[in-house]
Amino acid sequence: QVQLVESGGGSVPAGGSLRLSCAVSGLTFSRFDISWFRQAPGKEREFVAGIRWAGGSTRSADSVKGRFTISRDKAKNTVSLEMNSLKPEDTASYYCAVDRNFGFGIAIREEEYDAWGQGTQVIVSS
Repeated sequence: QVQLVESGGGSVPAGGSLRLSCAVSGLTFSRFDISWFRQAPGKEREFVAGIRWAGGSTRSADSVKGRFTISRDKAKNTVSLEMNSLKPEDTASYYCAVDRNFGFGIAIREEEYDAWGQGTQVIVSS
């Protein structure tokens, strides 16, 4: 059974940094992508960044390019999201999810993802 567990959320002032971690277990093959999504109060969930486990290629939303970096540690089975220069509009619950369809590229639609973590909250104060 696939399990994803997020950690590392918290409250920081604008301009600060946080590092989120997603511990992945139960995946028996390496052909999958792990992505981070976020959902702010009253808004739809949106793609933030994703990484292809096998090759390490990444994809990021325009809103976070240059500020957020996604990476994976194969030895620890974790995917991290390093978030710098945080803005109040980054405030949201952050979720990691796995896409085992292994399509042409990293999907940005949440419907492509078949397992999700419980989420971790990030609050950025102005």
